[in-house]
Amino acid sequence: DLAGQIGGQFADPRGWLPVALILGAVGVVPAMPQMIFLPGAAIAATIWWQLKRRAAAPPPPAAPAEEVAPDHIALADVSDATLVTIELGYGLVGLVDAAQGSPLITRITGIRKQLSRDLGFVLPQFRIRDSLDLAAQDYAVLIGGVSAARGNIRPGKLLAIDAGDVRAGHGLTGEATRDPSFDCPALWIAASARDHAVAEGFLVVDPSTVIATHANQALLAEAHQLLGPDEVREWVDGLKSRAPALVEAVHPDPLPLAALTRILRALVADGIGLAHPQPLFTSLALALQKNPEFDAVVDAVRADLGARLTARIAAPGEPLKVVTLDAGLESAILGGMIDPATGQPLIEPDCGGMIMREVNRIADEQGAAIALIVQPPARRALAALLKPRAPRCLVLSIAELPATQPIAVVGVIGAADETPAISAPQTQELAA
Repeated sequence: DLAGQIGGQFADPRGWLPVALILGAVGVVPAMPQMIFLPGAAIAATIWWQLKRRAAAPPPPAAPAEEVAPDHIALADVSDATLVTIELGYGLVGLVDAAQGSPLITRITGIRKQLSRDLGFVLPQFRIRDSLDLAAQDYAVLIGGVSAARGNIRPGKLLAIDAGDVRAGHGLTGEATRDPSFDCPALWIAASARDHAVAEGFLVVDPSTVIATHANQALLAEAHQLLGPDEVREWVDGLKSRAPALVEAVHPDPLPLAALTRILRALVADGIGLAHPQPLFTSLALALQKNPEFDAVVDAVRADLGARLTARIAAPGEPLKVVTLDAGLESAILGGMIDPATGQPLIEPDCGGMIMREVNRIADEQGAAIALIVQPPARRALAALLKPRAPRCLVLSIAELPATQPIAVVGVIGAADETPAISAPQTQELAA
């Protein structure tokens, strides 16, 4: 700060006394313009005296603090403005100890940056605090004060995770557990056994990485809760600087901030991130021209960006593993009772349980995520049923399947024998 440095030098009394002496000495030299140098010396001496006296003056007394009544309760005492909180049991406080390098804080900062890049908007600050409500080695991830994930770790040890590459008869010993993020078999081992575990094919991570990875998965699953009007406004302002006409076609008319936030939250909940705003806003503008209703807009944007949805479970060029419903079962769902509040089909518990079990069974047999392709009116009801109960199944309507996406039909649910007909996958290319 050049201006600040220059101002600080002029405010230092040590610089003005030499100036006054030099000007005074020059002013008494014969034939020198005394009317210039002597007044200048007097001015410099006066400035030096004033600055020196000001520096020697005692600081003003601090204003007395306002007395707070013992029974006064402030809003900050009863509310928490932090959206994401990570609570630690008292036995895990060392993970945020600055003397130990604060490993958990470093991991969480990296997770927040990565999530912001993946989701396309800046996530709010996270808060890490200790909690006496938790056991010593427990931790919890809270979103809006509600627990989204919880786990138990062993500080001072390492978690050796069996991701499927462990050699049979490895001989590694430790405390058996499950990886909290992906539910894989794992062992808590001593730090000295790290090299042995790696040699046997285990994935070895430290406790701070376990917490950070678990938090990452929990926040990804509830990413829409992290998107509010402030984040949407910042996101729109960033797009407006590059495509102002596109933004004006959508916001603030016909979509005010609250309506736009609601639509974007629904899209994020469906797995469509905001990292590429221009094509998303273009799809949104086109959808609004057809039907401005909320459900219709979301369905139209999903159909236009179907490639983003299928890319979550199928790499480019690879067949999408697809499961369908038997025509009779799908007709029964669409022709059954309708929820008057949402207008969506109501799926009977027995039918829903059968679909859930068969979807999970097929996913287990395939060893990979699958897509359930249904008619558009049935998508929302089936997605609400399967999302929390069959996380490896992506529910898509036939309108959302890209025309050029190759598929492999791996099952039909609800056939005559009430079991899916699983046969060898057959790759099909959908006609445009």
